[in-house]
Parts: sequence; C-alpha cells; structure tokens
Amino acid sequence: MAIESKSIDYIAAHERHGKLFDQVNFWFLGNFQFFTIAIGFVGPSLGLGWVDTALSGALGILFGTLFVAFHGSQGVELGLPQMIQSRAQFGFRGVTIVLAATLLMYIAFNLADTVLAAHGLRGMLGWNETAIAVIASLAAAVLAIYGHDWLHRVFRWCFLVSLPIYALLTLAIMNGSVPAVHGSVGHFSWVACLAQFTASASYNITYAPAVSDYSRYLPQSTRPRSIIAAVFVGAASSAIWLIALGAWLAERLGASDALVALHDAGNAVLPGFGVLLGIVSVVALVAAMGLNAYSGMLTIVTGLNSLFGTPPSLRLRVLSVCALTAVWLALSFAFSVNSIALVFAVLTIMLYLLVPWTAVNLVDYFFVRRGRYAITHLFMPEGIYGAWAGRGLIAYGVGFVSMLPFLVLPEIYVGPAARALGGIDVGWLVGLMVSAALYLWLSRHFDPSSEQRAIAQSEAALAAPALRA
Repeated sequence: MAIESKSIDYIAAHERHGKLFDQVNFWFLGNFQFFTIAIGFVGPSLGLGWVDTALSGALGILFGTLFVAFHGSQGVELGLPQMIQSRAQFGFRGVTIVLAATLLMYIAFNLADTVLAAHGLRGMLGWNETAIAVIASLAAAVLAIYGHDWLHRVFRWCFLVSLPIYALLTLAIMNGSVPAVHGSVGHFSWVACLAQFTASASYNITYAPAVSDYSRYLPQSTRPRSIIAAVFVGAASSAIWLIALGAWLAERLGASDALVALHDAGNAVLPGFGVLLGIVSVVALVAAMGLNAYSGMLTIVTGLNSLFGTPPSLRLRVLSVCALTAVWLALSFAFSVNSIALVFAVLTIMLYLLVPWTAVNLVDYFFVRRGRYAITHLFMPEGIYGAWAGRGLIAYGVGFVSMLPFLVLPEIYVGPAARALGGIDVGWLVGLMVSAALYLWLSRHFDPSSEQRAIAQSEAALAAPALRA
C-alpha cells in the first residue's frame, strides 16, 4: 500500500474507501494501552474503592466521549480534517490560535508516551531506554508518513492481538487467579468520585481535534448516527474497561506504575505472560503515537497554509512528520519518568485550551450552520468565512478566561474556585458551557441562507472532475 498522497485536501466521493467498523476498532485501540490504566489510579490514590472508581470513571468516559463522537460525523459529511473545518468558526487565519494548542498537545502526548514506554521496557527487560525511545519514535513517524490507511490497518492488527490478551487477564482476575495483596480498603467520597469523573472525561475529550482526520475517507452515504455510534462505542468501551482494571490493580495490588502492574499481574497468571502483556501494550502505545504524529502533521500543514498560503504536498507531509518527531524525541531525552508530572500539567493546560474550541465547533456545526458549509471557501482567506471570525474567537477567549478560577495544576496552581471545591477540577465543564452558550448567543442574528449561494458554487466546483482542493 502506497504512502497517502492527501493531507489537508478535500476527499472527493470517488476517493472514499473507509469502512464503518474500522472506526470501532480504531478508537477502541486508541485507549487500549497502559496509559489508560493509569487513569484508574486516580480514585484509589484519593482513598476511593475500586468499584466506585470504576463507576465514576465509566460515567466520566461516557460524558467525555459524547463530544468526541459527534466530531466524527463531520469528517464523513465534509471530507475534511477537523481543523480545516474549524476555519468556518475562527477564520482562515484565526484558526491558528487553536492550532498552536493542538500541536502542543500532540507533542506532549508523544513525549509522555515515549518516556513511559522506554522506562517501562527497561524495567521489565533491561533494554536501553535511548534505543527504545528512538525505535518507538521512528516507528510512529513511519506510520504517520504512510498515513490514513496504514494507521487503520495497524490499529486493526493491534486490536485483534490486544483484545484476547487483555480479556484473559481480566478473566483471571475475576476468577481469583491473580491474588490480591490487599483487601478492599477504599471508602466512598464525593470529592474522590468527582476527581475520577473529571480525569476520565478529560482524557477522552482530548481526542476531539483528531476524530474527523480518521473518518473523512468514509463514504458520504454513511449515516451520521452510525459513525457517531461507532466512534462512541470504540472510544468509550476500551477506556471504561481499562480504567476499571487500573482501579483494581491500584487498590488490590497497590500498583502505582501501570506497565509494572500489568507485568506482575500477567506473570501471576502464567510465567512470561506479563512480558507479553507489556510488549503488546507498548506496541499499541506506539500505534497511538502514530495517530498523534499524523494529526500533528495535519495541524502543522494547516497552520502553514493558513499563515503563509503554503500548498499541501507529499513532501510537506513528510517534512512535517520528521520535524515533529525530532521535537518530541529530543524532549524525551531531557525528561525522566519522575518528570512526567510536568507533562500531565502541560496536558491539563492543553485541555483547557481545547475545550472552548470543541464547544464552539459543535454548536456551529449542529445548531448554527447545521452541517452546511462552502468547502472551497475554507481554503480561501478572502472567502465567506473571512481571515478572522469574531464570533468564534470571542466565544473561545471568554470561555477560556471563565475556566481560570477553576484551574487545577497540582503543586503549580489551584484557582480560588477550585480550592473552594476541595481541589476538584471542573473548569473544563465551565468552559464548555460558557463557550457554547456565548457562541450560540452571538449567532442569534446569523442567517444561514446568506451563505447558500457560496455553498451552491462550492458544490458545483467540487463536482468538477478537474478539481484539486
């Protein structure tokens, strides 16, 4: 299979070849690695029992995945990467404000993944951390360069391998083959429940800027509710499963390192099974790094096109992936596993930067413009969406500021409202509501029919055989 030739280009109907079920296993695997298990450690670290942690985590995942799933329908309808579509809300150049936050998020995720994988495999097998970091990063980069179809293919393979292995571990825990070191010592606490809910919801919301990147090759005949359901089931089910598993490992085994916990629990089932579990989980993590690198590349290309009019090309795709890989790999050499707390702080900041975006984007798509866009105008700074879109930028800025009193960065900063709530982070929820409500209010006089002529011209241009987006 050849390297993908597209990047931020429009995917025409005759180029659509994706399969709906691939969305289920793709987003299932996106969360099906040891990084997700660590999310289940939050509740027990605050004294919450593993059952209450699993329930709080499940509710948080279900809530956060709602936003992720609804973005999936946009790729099918428009045939565009997520951030190109966002030009309609923020403007051709204004979208770069959100792009900066998105790019930092992808770098931070891959930095954390690289450090965790290298440290974990060194601890399990004694392998050299530098070599592991380089090999994992290069594998992710190659996967991102080959692009959309190879990402879906590798995710499908990893899904088929990972599912039975994790199922065997879970069944072994349920039938007592993995003996608990500690009894149930947790106690119910609303503070701990809400903290686990927030951590879980926040975890899946960070996928929002990437969803359309992987659904834009689906046939236009795909029903919106079908793609929404496929993304929701995939992204939610694996996260709910592994958060519950992580909660049990934290409470009953006293685990504080997800990969080490998998190794120890697996070896309790069968000698060597723990190593297999660890390696499979790291491979899935590297595939997820490829996802981040691919969407990071789309972010870079969109930014260059927005600011300098740089046309998308295969060469630019490859150079963007290579530059992105060099950045996170170089940073990984400066970070130890003890510095991962700083990375999580960066990811929290990125979440705060992205939450107002997802609110504005979804409100515009489903309630203001109702999925009707002049696609060719999204590639023109002088088009109907303008270079800078005031409504979206104002709603984004106000939504971000409204979250600051609720901001929680452990050992760095806790806002006054967050302190009053006992340190619970609900700022992202405040930002969602404020940005959504304000954008809807600012759009109260907007007449969608005013864009109908441009939409009709765009559709005619897209139907032309010689069109190149």
